[in-house]
Amino acid sequence: MPHRKNNLLIVEDDIQLRVLLTAILTQAGYRVRAAEDGFSALIQMRADMPAIIISDLYMLGMSGFELLSVVRRRFPEVTVIAMSSAFSNGEIPAGVAADAFYQKATGVPRLLALLEEAANIEDLTQRYRGSAPIWIATHPPKSGAEAHVVIACPECLRTGHCVPGSASTVVRKTVCAYCHTPIHYAMVQTTDPGPPKELWCQPIRQTVAKSAVLA
Repeated sequence: MPHRKNNLLIVEDDIQLRVLLTAILTQAGYRVRAAEDGFSALIQMRADMPAIIISDLYMLGMSGFELLSVVRRRFPEVTVIAMSSAFSNGEIPAGVAADAFYQKATGVPRLLALLEEAANIEDLTQRYRGSAPIWIATHPPKSGAEAHVVIACPECLRTGHCVPGSASTVVRKTVCAYCHTPIHYAMVQTTDPGPPKELWCQPIRQTVAKSAVLA
């Protein structure tokens, strides 16, 4: 696969889907590694920087929302494909720091087409530098308690508390209490609202079985 971004990192917490995607994309000619969550992905990236990351959005530990925000800020040259079963319009979800979006259960050919398109993206370093919001994992506040989040300023690195209020926008804005830098942030629950994964694993199993017969 000459002149192609073929070094992939798959980030997916469902082990069955992770193994299946690794097998399919390896057979398609990509060099594939896999990680179970955002933290594991960052550890792997220290050893070998991938050209493309394919990441689920809803994961325990560090979600894909958080991971992709970190990747966009620290490694803007890496091409990112977000994937989830929770969004259905085919567009990149608001605030997600990705170059493309793959809706699970829409077929492996669609994912392969996105990877082909990603191979033609030349340089995202300047285009996306600093534009990704900070994604924060949240939990429902205790009864009677006021909701608040802790945000680390990307400029001075100090942390502070912020009361998000009832704004309906996905990406919100606050100001660092120390250096007064504007901070864009968004919040995410760590439980995937999408359908059971057993439902969208079936098309991938069929693709693997068909590939095995044709091999």
